[in-house]
Amino acid sequence: MTLSSLAIRCSLLLIALAPAYLRPQDRPAAAATNSSTNVIQSQQTIAPTPPIEPTLSEMRAMTAEELEVLGDQLRGARNYLAALDCYREELRKHSTAAVYNKIAISELMMHHPVEAEKAARKAVHRDKHMADAWNNLGVSYYARKECFRDKKCEEAIHNYQKAIGLNPDSASYHNNLAVVYMDTDQYDRAMIEYRKAFEIDPAFFERASQNGISARMSSPQNRARFAFAMARLFAASGDLERALHFLRSAIEDGYPQIDEVYREKEFAGIINDERFVALMKDRPVAIR
Repeated sequence: MTLSSLAIRCSLLLIALAPAYLRPQDRPAAAATNSSTNVIQSQQTIAPTPPIEPTLSEMRAMTAEELEVLGDQLRGARNYLAALDCYREELRKHSTAAVYNKIAISELMMHHPVEAEKAARKAVHRDKHMADAWNNLGVSYYARKECFRDKKCEEAIHNYQKAIGLNPDSASYHNNLAVVYMDTDQYDRAMIEYRKAFEIDPAFFERASQNGISARMSSPQNRARFAFAMARLFAASGDLERALHFLRSAIEDGYPQIDEVYREKEFAGIINDERFVALMKDRPVAIR
């Protein structure tokens, strides 16, 4: 996947998935990543081979801890239905906010936002300080088709803000809030949140789609706005390669003020680069 196409995916609804809340001894070494991006990486114990789905009798014979570990493995293998079976059986033995949050994650991965909302709501009811559950509650509202019609976006904004209040250092939370602002035409607020996400983790927008679900963005114009904003941020940080990728994406999505690059101070360091000159001379045709 090219960086420019990844930019488009990030500018769509990026479903930021909460960590699986594995116990330290269960976490794989690969999960030791920048903590600000863990929310989208959905830490899981991934078995070398797909785990075998347990029968009902086998699940009933397992402890709550065993069910959670197996559920995480099944979720890591993208067998979400079987993972849900394990988590729900675990609830019969030991009901916790973390398990409800994992159920919400699994439902979101299967594009079941209403079911995810119910699980995430139960998670925050049990633990009002679980930022990831508030984030996933926001995702469940925004992912619903009636988001704009029934003002579900206001609910999404409220829950993302709750998550940020509990954990302001999550690039994913700020990105999610920015996406809702963008789709509700609150562009200045969106740019503030995108900048915060970038400041927390400049590499976030490269990794953002690895374990997420892309849904929709309201218009190519918003994708173009997003891409130009990212180009500005990367240019200001001196990352010419990424700035050019995002500029190309902005052009392809028809950003109407693309010539602002010659006037904005953030782009001063790249306008004389031969690659920038070539891009602006032979601009790609806007894709509608």
